Amino acid sequence: MTAGSVHHKDQPASSGVSFGKVLAVAKTSSVTGQGQSKGKISDLLGTTKPSVSSHSYAAHFVEVTWQPEIARLRLSRIVTTVDAGRIINERTGRNQIEGAVAMGIGMALFEEVTHDPRSGAPINSNLADYILTTHADAPPHEVIFIQHPDMHLNELGARGIGEIGLAGTAAAITSAIHHATGVRVRELPVRIEDLLGSQVI
Repeated sequence: MTAGSVHHKDQPASSGVSFGKVLAVAKTSSVTGQGQSKGKISDLLGTTKPSVSSHSYAAHFVEVTWQPEIARLRLSRIVTTVDAGRIINERTGRNQIEGAVAMGIGMALFEEVTHDPRSGAPINSNLADYILTTHADAPPHEVIFIQHPDMHLNELGARGIGEIGLAGTAAAITSAIHHATGVRVRELPVRIEDLLGSQVI
């Protein structure tokens, strides 16, 4: 398949037949299918099957405070540990993780797009109605870097962190909420209405 046309893999794209013609011949308006591909493992070691992992990892630990008598849920503390090889600049690395965790707080507790059922257009498509994490919502956050250089990957022993601070944050928050309230919330964001049936005080 190339640029909307179907052709044999050993033939040039110019010899292909467009999707439109294929659907017309089949007398159908759509088609579905499935398949798989054994792609090469991308790494910097020059092999297709590396003997070591080049991924970074993070773990989040979250404390929440739940006051059922006033239906108040607050994040009390977050600790994030990161194994990303040698962190060359801890200040910028910590900022990256803190920003990503703030995104995870928003995912877990605040952010949701509401759509107009008639038009499908987003109703809260502005910063007045779309709720984001603020400083008041973010608890004390400690970031711990393992600082274990990965000399298999490069001479500096450094790996990337990217958005690793976001992955797992919402799950850690909802697990802490379950531990505090006994309620397992399956949809995000968590709403107070989800927790009002909790009997844990």
